[in-house]
Amino acid sequence: NYMILKIKEVGYVPDTKFVLQELSADVKRDILYHHSEKLAIAFGLGRTKPGTIIRITKNLRACNDCHSASKLISKVFERVLLVKDANRFHVFQDGVWSCKDYW
Repeated sequence: NYMILKIKEVGYVPDTKFVLQELSADVKRDILYHHSEKLAIAFGLGRTKPGTIIRITKNLRACNDCHSASKLISKVFERVLLVKDANRFHVFQDGVWSCKDYW
């Protein structure tokens, strides 16, 4: 959970409003921490050299929380994240998404 701790230091707060099940706030945060996109990014950070572009392909649309987290991850870990979801490509670099958050 090192990645989550590091982005929390710069302001990451899990966006639990889209977790629609009746669960405690702690469980909702845990669900968000373990989204496949975040797990793939964490794996990429741990298995590649600094500066390597991390490329992820998924068959679902990226959620708001993963989008926000990815921006912070790209800034904190100084990586380019290229995420292809069901609708579009997302390129995160230096804490910014390529379209300046118009999505």
